[in-house]
Amino acid sequence: MPTDTPNEVFLQRWKRTRERIASTGAHGILLGGGSDLAYLTGYEAMPLERITAFAGKLSPPDSKPALIVPALEAARVRPRPSVYSIKSWGDSTDPVEAIAEEIPDSGTVLISDDLWAMHVIGLQRRTPHVTLIPIGEATGGLREIKSPAELDALAEAGSLADRVMAQVQGGEVSLVGRTEVEIADDISGRLLAAGHDTVEFVIVASGPNSASPHHHPGSRVVKAGEIVLFDFGGSFNGYCSDTTRCVYTGPIPDEVRFVYTILAAAQEAAVLEAQPGRSLAEVDLAARSVIGGAGFGDNFIHRTGHGIGVEVHEHPYVTKLNNDPIEIGHAFSIEPGIYFPGKWGMRLEDIVVIEADGARRCNNSDRSLLEV
Repeated sequence: MPTDTPNEVFLQRWKRTRERIASTGAHGILLGGGSDLAYLTGYEAMPLERITAFAGKLSPPDSKPALIVPALEAARVRPRPSVYSIKSWGDSTDPVEAIAEEIPDSGTVLISDDLWAMHVIGLQRRTPHVTLIPIGEATGGLREIKSPAELDALAEAGSLADRVMAQVQGGEVSLVGRTEVEIADDISGRLLAAGHDTVEFVIVASGPNSASPHHHPGSRVVKAGEIVLFDFGGSFNGYCSDTTRCVYTGPIPDEVRFVYTILAAAQEAAVLEAQPGRSLAEVDLAARSVIGGAGFGDNFIHRTGHGIGVEVHEHPYVTKLNNDPIEIGHAFSIEPGIYFPGKWGMRLEDIVVIEADGARRCNNSDRSLLEV
């Protein structure tokens, strides 16, 4: 999260968060250190056993949330008195007591999904009349609905990743004779040179390794006449990119070309299905129906997509089990894949953001299977 983000941004985020909490019937919120806390405060807490927390009540309506932080880290916090109060605790203090003072003493409190069990259990003992419910279970995720500015930020991050993918597709990145890890290091440098602030991940999967969706680049040397799968992303101004394309190091065999036409049709069907009011499960089904109808259903072994924002993976998740409606402000990947273990695999991924008239792609590099 950029340190110069105006206070007004955080005030608007807290306002939207309060409204979402209220819509669930809950009475308060508690976040441990993590992306949700950083999203609402601009402060990135150290992931330690000394808890940093963000706590707030819905009543009275003008109540201000508190950022509860270990005293030895308080100097790292940028004061934002219009957004939150700062409450520090020392090693001679029980942080659970400090937290309990900032949440309702009865009713339901939504807690971040990644809050440490030691703090959850301690709080349950301290506040027996409070029911703690994970935010993901109650709302689908605190950051699930993005503002127009956030959607534009995702599109801008996506365009940076597209620049690097275009370099791969144009043959500017040498492949044959280099190891996957050497190529991955090359891609990392190009992501930063394109304008990303950080590199979040780089997958380079060649030949039989392309059949492993989350393959970690290794010592395998890329050969002529095989498929190479590239999946990478970084962050820019606090928002992430993520895109996947495949290339072929030589003439493309008819079988591979045919399967790729099925994959591309599946992705296009899923993008067209991504409309406000339809369900996330329907998007998954759209991709799965094309691939299954072609006889490759057993070779599509993962969900169709995941949400993206300040983290590469966040709510909402595009799976046949998620019947939540698609909403304006959603942002998620659409990335069907077809894999033949021990032989080869392929995946095609774009990030889409949901607007009133449907899905807008954040990735626009060539979606063809190109020979390089």
